[in-house]
Amino acid sequence: MQKATFLLAVACLAMSYTPSAAQDRKSITIASEGASPPWNSIDGTGNLTGFDVDVGRELCRRMNIECRFVPQDWDGIIPALTVGKFDAIMSGMAITEKRKKSISFSKPYAGGFNQLVVRKDLDLPPTQTSQKLDLTTIDAAKQLTLDQLKAALSGKTLGVLRSSNSEVVLTELFGSVATIRSYDSQDNMHLDLNAGRIDGGLADYFTWKTFLDSKDGEIATFYGPELSGGPWGPGVGVGMRQDDQRLIAAFDEAIKAASDDGTLRKLSLRWFAIDVSPSAAD
Repeated sequence: MQKATFLLAVACLAMSYTPSAAQDRKSITIASEGASPPWNSIDGTGNLTGFDVDVGRELCRRMNIECRFVPQDWDGIIPALTVGKFDAIMSGMAITEKRKKSISFSKPYAGGFNQLVVRKDLDLPPTQTSQKLDLTTIDAAKQLTLDQLKAALSGKTLGVLRSSNSEVVLTELFGSVATIRSYDSQDNMHLDLNAGRIDGGLADYFTWKTFLDSKDGEIATFYGPELSGGPWGPGVGVGMRQDDQRLIAAFDEAIKAASDDGTLRKLSLRWFAIDVSPSAAD
């Protein structure tokens, strides 16, 4: 009788112990692509570095959890999370309704926007690159801007990161008039743009700026307005498994504290030279 009671107690304990219920978690593994500077990249020693990594370490410090960063190709980053290869994603990943069908997100730890880049030798009609265009709702003025871009890019070949929200936007806005070529990494898209195999592309503004400021990027320039909203959602968050509710709550608390005391602002100024913290959007 005592043995049966003991076995029942052990079984109940085992059933109640899940990753999301583990209050005494000492360490977690965080994945990042490592190919989208200044969000994330691989340094000369082979280690992940960038804004995502610095923010992740700061949040883990506040949660009193040890964190280890590992590189993961963008194409498989969400499937790898869901099967337990790592515990979280911090890779400049936008919080979107589509992604929320398979994973959960913390509150945003950063904002941002995307922008088109084209080769300078195309000699396209000039545009206002400082204009901001939120795609959440499209009025007549926004539609006119989009129609002008569509006419200018007609017949061109445009690159984009595969499985990204930019791919969704680029295909929706210009897929009927331009050839869309998807890439497994931002670096490979840069190589084809530099070699003239594509005419331009759409990606995160800061990732583009790092490229344009380099020697190879001298052949290209920003084109059209800063694009945000719509498929890109409310900002960039930490991706986690849907059943990891305690970890999600811990990240939310740490993000709020780091935002309130200005730490996220300091880190964004360090990596982007502008404030992309959640408080900047308030």
